[in-house]
Amino acid sequence: MAERYWLETLGCPKNRVDSEKLAGTLLADGYRPASSLAEADLVVVNTCAFIEAARQESIDVILELAEARPEGVRLVVTGCLAERDGAELTRCMPEVDLVVGFGVPVSLRRRAPRRARGTTGHDAATKPRGIQARIADGTAGASFDLLNLPRLPVKAPWAYVKVAEGCDRRCGFCAIPQFRGRQRSRSAESVIGEVESLGDDVREIVLVAQDVSSWGRDRDVPEDVRRARGAPRPIVGLLRELRERVERVRLLYLYPSSLDEAMVEAIVATGVAYFDLSLQHVSRPLLGRMRRWGEAQTFLDQVSVIRQVAPDAALRSSFILGYPGETEDDHDRLLEFLEEVQLDWAGFFTFSEEVGTYATRLSEKVPTALALERLRECSETQDAITAAKRAALVRERVSVLVDEPGTGRSHREAPEIDGVVHVPRVLPVGRIEDVMVTGAAGPDLWAEPVPECAAGRAR
Repeated sequence: MAERYWLETLGCPKNRVDSEKLAGTLLADGYRPASSLAEADLVVVNTCAFIEAARQESIDVILELAEARPEGVRLVVTGCLAERDGAELTRCMPEVDLVVGFGVPVSLRRRAPRRARGTTGHDAATKPRGIQARIADGTAGASFDLLNLPRLPVKAPWAYVKVAEGCDRRCGFCAIPQFRGRQRSRSAESVIGEVESLGDDVREIVLVAQDVSSWGRDRDVPEDVRRARGAPRPIVGLLRELRERVERVRLLYLYPSSLDEAMVEAIVATGVAYFDLSLQHVSRPLLGRMRRWGEAQTFLDQVSVIRQVAPDAALRSSFILGYPGETEDDHDRLLEFLEEVQLDWAGFFTFSEEVGTYATRLSEKVPTALALERLRECSETQDAITAAKRAALVRERVSVLVDEPGTGRSHREAPEIDGVVHVPRVLPVGRIEDVMVTGAAGPDLWAEPVPECAAGRAR
């Protein structure tokens, strides 16, 4: 009888894609998914390490699963936390059978002898020495290419597609380049091939990467040469190719400096006028300390161009509160910007000091309580804006992709991130339907089928 695995995924959509690839390798290795933790022979935790709160959540989940797993079940930790702190996890968490970084197979065909419950853990000799040695000295190498592995079949009418790994930017607060490495873009052929393999039932793909707008720059001629030739960014060409194959293409995580006219037009042409701009703040002095591009007026000008091209475009961004050196003037400028720009969605996070980043060398630390107060003020401001923009859609006609019975999304809602559109459960999953918005509450909408569309289905 085939052994069964239980895979727990933490963190962002990029981690979810990684887990789908890991699940594919486990299936190829003879495992089958377990319907519950109690049925598992192998438990895998794909961790997140972006900020301190994410690391703590990963550790908490590892410990919970270690305690809840049946006797004799192996526990493997992979993902960002394993890549970043693998040696420490191996030393400090005897509950874990194996810690492996990116690209190392997670299956353990040879069972590791376990001590009885209540003892302190496992002998190091029971773990594969080769992998463990490479993890301990920071040289764990990939034995397969996680980015380009085949994925599991998708069950929803939408799917994430990861187009690149790593990041070439060096933002002052971000440790991702330390453990994800420099940007490594997939080839256009591999991305297109994966999209085509998803089948006709997938109506929307969501492209994800640390910096999706820079896809292909590491595979092509330098940016200055390309611009001198008048050629657009590589991602523009990829979007055109993908739009011929799927009805909706959505992009997550756009660096604002990449948003030129060609990019705006290419995104609108995908059928999803949704712009997820990674702004982080709007004060020029503070953005300089963050090692980031732009400032408030530049961002306002960009949003104005987007809305001229696509008046119904949806805009999302994220912002850090409490970065070292943030003043009351900086914070007031951010509040003013939120009121002026009228984003559809925004996320707010307090600064998390990450080892090895530029920000650790900065003075003028912002007290945690003050950062939390600033976050609360921004969240309250944005919540009111979001609610008002959603309420303004009442009596508007929108096209929604029905994700599951009773739930759909228009171009304004990214899956698993934004609000949803509640629709009658009779609408078929996987269809794009025209509906009339009848109500709004907070981030969510309620809608009914447009009469002529309902009549057409009845015939």
